[in-house]
Amino acid sequence: MARFSLVIVVALCITISVFPDTTTAQLRNDFYKSSCPNVEQIVTKVVKDKVKQTFVTIPATLRLFFHDCFVNGCDASVLIQSTPNNKAEKDHPDNVSLAGDGFDVVVKAKKALVAKGCSKVSCADILTLATRDVVVEAGGPKYTVELGRFDGLVSTAASVNGNLPGPNDNVNKLNALFAKNKLTQEDMIALSAAHTVGFAHCSKVANRIRNFNSTHFVDPTLNKDYAKQLQAACPKNVDPRIAINIDPETPRKFDNIYFKNLQQGKGTFTSDQVLFTDGRSRPTVNAWAKDNAAFNTAFVKAMTKLGRVGVKTSRNGNIRRDCGAFN
Repeated sequence: MARFSLVIVVALCITISVFPDTTTAQLRNDFYKSSCPNVEQIVTKVVKDKVKQTFVTIPATLRLFFHDCFVNGCDASVLIQSTPNNKAEKDHPDNVSLAGDGFDVVVKAKKALVAKGCSKVSCADILTLATRDVVVEAGGPKYTVELGRFDGLVSTAASVNGNLPGPNDNVNKLNALFAKNKLTQEDMIALSAAHTVGFAHCSKVANRIRNFNSTHFVDPTLNKDYAKQLQAACPKNVDPRIAINIDPETPRKFDNIYFKNLQQGKGTFTSDQVLFTDGRSRPTVNAWAKDNAAFNTAFVKAMTKLGRVGVKTSRNGNIRRDCGAFN
């Protein structure tokens, strides 16, 4: 039996060395060098045009990328439309608030690429490129995007359950969710700062500004003046469609003000503010509040790592003709 076990171990080692994991290896900056050398310029133009139409494109695309990669990996499965026989990811309760502008920019970029003879660019890569471009449009860092993802073949609402960070999560829960995707606490803090742009619906903060618990009417970690602003913007029985800026200071600019807000108790979500109230993450918040360049570097590193999560190959994916439907 011992000899048989040894044979299995040796066989496994040989298999691993002969057939290494190629999901990350296939990603490279010049993946479309021959098939579509102008892929980045084409996508960037679409993004710029869309942002001119509506600023919401920026936070919507960022959020779409995160919600895609955290469920089944970065494979554009969140773009799939539901059918009578399948309720897709985008129709899960945690995804129904995804703004249509994020979906639209990917669809427009796909059409523009096909028109230029680039039909073999995946929807997953388009979303990844568009996400980088909206960060740049908001004044954030420009970085090189790894390409070579294939589009996923599965999209179910059930697969979303428990895989997305929530507005009331604490650092333990956040670290656990990000660790599932091989992301560190530092990555988690950097990626959380995507909240430096964008908006949230009042329902996501209602628990912090009224009847917080039996002891406090308002969450005591919330800045008192900011709490009053939120209460005024989100009165009782407010229309659920009403939205507020997540960053109350520079909501249209990608910057480190997000961290300065946390220092002042102006984290909109509990999951934002805990990054400062928890002693494990506070030093990083303080450091990046002082150094925007250091934050940008960490954000690029984290985005690159996130873009490698669950990458599909030609063995378990394909290139969709329509980003919203399987071939």
